[in-house]
Order: sequence, then C-alpha cells, then structure tokens
Amino acid sequence: MLSVRIWGARGSIPCPGKDTVVYGGNTSCLEIRAGEKLVIIDFGTGIKPLGDGLMAKEFKKGPIDADIFISHTHWDHIMGFPMFTPLFIPTTRLRIRGPVSYEDDTLEQIFAAQLSYRYWPVRISELSAHIEYDQIKETSMDLGDGLWVTTKYLNHPILCLGYRFEYRGKTIVTAYDNEPFRNLFPTDPEDPSYDEDAAREGDAAAREENEKLLRFFEGADVLIHDSQYTAGEYEKHLGWGHSSFEHAINMANKAKVKKLVLFHHDPNRTDEELARLEGEYQKRIAGRTSMRIMMAREGMLLEA
Repeated sequence: MLSVRIWGARGSIPCPGKDTVVYGGNTSCLEIRAGEKLVIIDFGTGIKPLGDGLMAKEFKKGPIDADIFISHTHWDHIMGFPMFTPLFIPTTRLRIRGPVSYEDDTLEQIFAAQLSYRYWPVRISELSAHIEYDQIKETSMDLGDGLWVTTKYLNHPILCLGYRFEYRGKTIVTAYDNEPFRNLFPTDPEDPSYDEDAAREGDAAAREENEKLLRFFEGADVLIHDSQYTAGEYEKHLGWGHSSFEHAINMANKAKVKKLVLFHHDPNRTDEELARLEGEYQKRIAGRTSMRIMMAREGMLLEA
C-alpha cells in the first residue's frame, strides 16, 4: 500500500491559534508509507509531532530508518529540523536529500548553520543519529522494495524539487512551492524593451516547462499541489513562487489526476475561509470531472 499523511500544510510561517485548528498551523511535512518503507518530505514544523509519534509507536519495534526529501531550503520547510526527536537516538538512520542553489554551502552545511549557537543550543555534531546528506537534481532513484522516486524542478525563487513516488502501480506526486512558468520578456510591441524573437522564445520556453509538469503529474493517484492564492491574489504576487487554486485544479484535471490535495495554505487563511473555498471549488468541478479535490488538513491520511 502507498499512502501519505499530512503533518503540516501551512506555508511561509507557522500560525497556531483558534482560527487554524481545523486545517492546522504547522508548516510543510508529509509522511509517505510504501509497504514497510518510511519517507518524509520536508522538515517544516509538522516534523515535531511526526517525530514524537515515531518515538511513541515505532521505536518500540526497532530503530527509525527513513528517506527524507527536502523540497527546498527556505525556512518554513526546514525550521522543524532541530525538534525531530529521532535525530538524538544513536540507532536512527536517515538519508536526507534535496536541492541546493548556487551557494557554496552543501546541504549538510545549511543544516549545520541552523544548529549554530546563535540560533539553537545544540550543534549538528551533537546529533546522535547516523545521517547521510545528498544534494540532488532532476533524477530517478530506486529506494528499494519496489519504491521509485522521480524529481522535477519547480518554479520558485530558489532551486525547488517536486517528487513523484511510484509503488506497485500507485503514484503520489508533490509540487510545492511552485508558480506557473511564464514568459519574462515584454510581449507588448509598444514596450521600448520589446524584442520579437525574445518574446517568442519566452512563450515557447514557458509553455514547454508547464507541459513538462503536466507529464510529471500524469495519472497520479494523489497530487499535493501548491495553492497559496486565489486567482485574484496571485496577480498581486507574481514572482513569489506560488500557485493559485485555479491553476492547480486546471493542471491536475488536464493531467488526469485522481485526487488533488490543495496545499501550502496562506498563513492568513482561516479555517472558515479554507472551508468556504474548498466547497466553492468542489461545486465548480462537480459533474465536469471525476477528479476529487480537497484542502490539505493536518492529520489527513490518503491512500493512493
């Protein structure tokens, strides 16, 4: 069986409080199970309750062993790292993989900087777990026991990867933080900077990258997609690296996705707003597609 549990679905910053109880206030963290294999995506603050659960239930059966994939190293996706309890257990084995941008620092050095005394009382050298760090790009990997992962670059201000997990004919895909690819060159002939060839090439490049994402999503049983904005909000945040609900729904429908999970909720979005938007979008697609759409909630468990 291939499944995913959501431990954190919020974007940008944790936002606990009375208005975020239903959908949750923790930042990005997913737990994927493929048979006996454990895969974790992102060290957002949702990693804290996940780690506590692993220690309470699974540690009794044997050492914690996990493949951990980082979508990217922005703060909201790694800030829970120091609070992941299995890091302090000598028998724990973790393989942490993710992209690193143009900086000279390796993935391990980025986490080491987070665990410096000016930010945290424990140094990375004091962690007891056996940890392997691996910087990855677009690739496909055999994780063993029939589980494969394929990675795809997304459109974000820092290198960011989406992940496609395949296991016994089932597929779970993640695509956050991600903004639709668009032409960055002027397309108005009246613009002083307009260049016809550049505009044409920019259109072609954006179209090609969006088509690559469609192929990456193709036929997924579960797609967890960035949807921080409504269409109107998105127009005010071009270049911030996030998608609208409408874009996520359209892409998923074109790719014949079975279940679309709308993810990376804006920190100002209340439970009431999310419930209202969830109902509105479900009504819009009713009778027009067999795809199911739902807002990500902490604790949500989905089988592929």
